[in-house]
Amino acid sequence: MMTPKSGVFLLGSCIAAIAGVGSVFELSSGVPELGNLATGIILAASIPLTGLCFWAAVQDARANMK
Repeated sequence: MMTPKSGVFLLGSCIAAIAGVGSVFELSSGVPELGNLATGIILAASIPLTGLCFWAAVQDARANMK
């Protein structure tokens, strides 16, 4: 059963995934608005954050199943 806590984790996972995809497009354009370093950091942080938040949402939902 989905709880507000697992919903927040799932929202975080979606936002991190969108940031990662956006960073890939920015880097592939050749001239990222925030610069190569900042955009690369966002990309590097968003990949594990997406998985971690999704995993936490699944674990929380499983723990609250009745």
